[in-house]
Amino acid sequence: QVQLVESGGGLVQPGGSLRLSCAASGFTFSSFSMSWYRQAPGKEREFVARIASTGGSTNYADSVKGRFTISRDNDKNTVYLQMVSLKPEDTAVYYCSMFKSARRYWGQGTQVTVSS
Repeated sequence: QVQLVESGGGLVQPGGSLRLSCAASGFTFSSFSMSWYRQAPGKEREFVARIASTGGSTNYADSVKGRFTISRDNDKNTVYLQMVSLKPEDTAVYYCSMFKSARRYWGQGTQVTVSS
């Protein structure tokens, strides 16, 4: 079955950087677009970034455009989210996600905390 396992979260100071990873299994990774979402305390889960199956197309939320970069390695079945110039408002649990057979799948999430 589909499994998505995020890693790479942690505590970082404002202006710092982190790279999140999501290891995928249970499906043909190279055939599906992949996305990152996040959920801050007391807020709804929101879209962050998406990358097409081949990596040739990406989309970003306006709030992260120019600071976050989504990428993928289809040989390693892994999608990444490089985050730079982090702000306190980026604090959230970050989730890897994909959509298959009319269902959206989620990983368990990784906590990112931006604080001095």
